[in-house]
Amino acid sequence: MQRLAVRWGVSPGRVLVILLVFALTGTTVMLIKHPVLAFFTGEGPQGWGVSFLYYLLILPVYNLILLIYGALLGQFSFFWAFEKRFFNRLRGRK
Repeated sequence: MQRLAVRWGVSPGRVLVILLVFALTGTTVMLIKHPVLAFFTGEGPQGWGVSFLYYLLILPVYNLILLIYGALLGQFSFFWAFEKRFFNRLRGRK
């Protein structure tokens, strides 16, 4: 807990809230996966194309949900900075 608090530059209490936001986001994405895929493919078997499309589209959806939960739990500024760092790394910027 202390290591995360130091790494993120927040108090240990905020670390718990931040970890809760990550947990809620992951759970939400897991819970919406099946209904979303069933909407697009029906209840039939899903090919590799559907899985590829899901993984391609889940990145922006996950990040949006992360910002929403972060805002609801009072940590929007932390997660906004987190998102900017994340996408800068994807583009190859430091």
